[in-house]
Amino acid sequence: MVQDGQLLAVFNSAHRVMKAESVLKARSLPVLLIPAPRALSADCGLALRYDEDAGDGVMQALTEEKLLPAFVCRRIAGGKYETVWQGNEGAPSNL
Repeated sequence: MVQDGQLLAVFNSAHRVMKAESVLKARSLPVLLIPAPRALSADCGLALRYDEDAGDGVMQALTEEKLLPAFVCRRIAGGKYETVWQGNEGAPSNL
């Protein structure tokens, strides 16, 4: 379901992740609402999956709409995930 290199935006509530999906799809950004992988701690159990090349547009739109995720992670080799942005760090870069 999630391939190496893809990004996941993880939110703290189902309402926020569904609102974010709506905003991003309205801007024609290629995102997909998926069940959050078990390896990730997601309060709502959902995440938005997208490719890294869409990352800047995704984060810009979420910043403008004040819908930033709790964190963003990237799937790496071996089915593991690395956090590439956390909500308390301020404005994201290079996602």
